[in-house]
Amino acid sequence: MAHLTPTEAAPTAPERSGIMRWLSKLYIQVVIGVIIGTTLGFVAPDIAVTLKPLGDIFIRAIKVIVTPIIFLTIVVGIAAIGDMRKVANVGLKALIYFEIASTCALLIGMAVGNIWKFGSGINADPAELDAGAVSSYAQQGEDMTLIDFLINMVPKTFLEPFVTGQILPVLFVAVLFGLGLCKLGERAQPLVAMLDTAAHGLFGMVNIIMRAAPFAAAGAMAFTIGTYGFSTLLDLGQLVLAVYLVSALFVIFVLGFFLRLAGFNIFKVLAYFKDEIIIVFAATSAETMIPRSMQKLERLGVQKETVGLVIPTGFSFNMDGTAIYMTMAVLFLAHATNTDLTIMHQLTILFIMLFTSKGAAGVTGGGFIALAATMPAIGVLPVASLALLIGVDRFMAEIRAATNLASNIIATLVVGSWTGNVDKKRANAILNGEEVPDLPQQPVSAQAGADSSDAMGLAPAR
Repeated sequence: MAHLTPTEAAPTAPERSGIMRWLSKLYIQVVIGVIIGTTLGFVAPDIAVTLKPLGDIFIRAIKVIVTPIIFLTIVVGIAAIGDMRKVANVGLKALIYFEIASTCALLIGMAVGNIWKFGSGINADPAELDAGAVSSYAQQGEDMTLIDFLINMVPKTFLEPFVTGQILPVLFVAVLFGLGLCKLGERAQPLVAMLDTAAHGLFGMVNIIMRAAPFAAAGAMAFTIGTYGFSTLLDLGQLVLAVYLVSALFVIFVLGFFLRLAGFNIFKVLAYFKDEIIIVFAATSAETMIPRSMQKLERLGVQKETVGLVIPTGFSFNMDGTAIYMTMAVLFLAHATNTDLTIMHQLTILFIMLFTSKGAAGVTGGGFIALAATMPAIGVLPVASLALLIGVDRFMAEIRAATNLASNIIATLVVGSWTGNVDKKRANAILNGEEVPDLPQQPVSAQAGADSSDAMGLAPAR
């Protein structure tokens, strides 16, 4: 019998170690979890639906630390820079970018819905649909007005947003507190240093929780497929396919264009954040990956205060995935119920959705609720027709969440580049796969904040 020489046998061990290194990658583990969950949902739906707690527990665990991380990151970033004009510059340019991107998303969704007549031929009679199935969403939609949205930006108490988990009030409190520490100058240095240490401790918690992501992805996908099944997906397949296709092309071409202007490649950015996007897709909650996305953006070389302002604000004002879904869903319902929407109707829809798509922030099933808030304002489509979407909303929540996360990651890089707050040499080196040392943990300098505060007329009393 022929025997292998040591030279011939040697590659076996490295080959095995190479497979183990491949399997140790988080996104590979999550993809495997998604495949297992999907298969289980199809083969054994009764067992699959019982795995829902795996996804729910993971989302809860991450959400526990989302608001504290946002608060600490913004406070430390502003206090370390200490320049209110720089903060205002970043905030204003972020809002301008958000409006441009969201308007593009709405227009593209509306254009595709007019060209691709998905839903035609269903001939649904709204009078025969179950209005009770959407009554709770409609009620929440009626309560979600622009005025309420603006009022709710300001919390009733300091601690309220941390209890409720609302991002925008946390942003409001954090910016004020950060500016307040700027005014204190050097006296605030011990507190700012302590908050900075606490933030790194919370990021450590995120890294620990992320080890459970593959199990959460398996549980979430198993529940989705086991509950709704492939038959539901096939029944409304054209709408689902259209939303997925338009969302993917929007990110690649439209947001990719903005990213190219900022000096980055869309495919390299998506590859760098693939773990976060895949996990969000499976969990259907973009908020779960806010902490990790912020951490990786800072590692790319985006300044802390830019990351801290753009990411949280984006999840209230830059919901591109939700915007695409809403316009396409409205046109699907119009086609399905044989309702004729004039140009004026569609322009009215676009205008209303500029506000309702933002009012959905931080609400469970926010995209569906925002849609329920939009339809009564149009006055043409019956709210009961929303019952047609209930079965596939979970499937579309996946692409909404993934698109919203990707759009806000890209927004941070674009706004950071626009304001000169990105180390592009470092960022492109990391995106190209080069070995780049981690940024050193610099002590927070309150003196820089004091100097800037003097220049602004905010010097502390002496």
